[in-house]
Amino acid sequence: MTEIHPGQRVAVLVDAQNLYHTAQSLHSRNIDYSALLEKAVQDRQLTRAIAYVIRAEAPEEESFFDALVDIGFETKIKNIKTFADGTKKADWDVGMSLDAVTLANHVDTIVLCTGDGDFSRLCSHLRHEGVRVEVMAFESSTAEELIDEADAFLDLGERHETFLL
Repeated sequence: MTEIHPGQRVAVLVDAQNLYHTAQSLHSRNIDYSALLEKAVQDRQLTRAIAYVIRAEAPEEESFFDALVDIGFETKIKNIKTFADGTKKADWDVGMSLDAVTLANHVDTIVLCTGDGDFSRLCSHLRHEGVRVEVMAFESSTAEELIDEADAFLDLGERHETFLL
């Protein structure tokens, strides 16, 4: 695949739930989304930056969503679903994948910020379509098949002073 160059059009898709829970469980810290976006773009032409978030009715989440917008992200918000047995579920796998496939004709590179192995098939498809795929996540909790399918992988855990607050 192509190397990074200033003329590349890039889209950044962030699985905020995945990154949040990983940063909390590994480091008890939060993600620095400004640093994440800056590194993902790397002086290329940003086409879209989308953060996929879950509304869980936590008091601080609206200010978090606003902060993402201030940084430069478009937010896509999904409400958490509570089932009759009390279990809760919310994920953006399908929505994020559909957006990536739709954006593939408009960008040269897609940066997926997630460690979820469900996205490995998406990486394979995007690369087949000629799109460079970069993944940014914590290697210790990232599916090996996702790393293998990406053109490049950046371990956020190796640079926690940059990517964690």
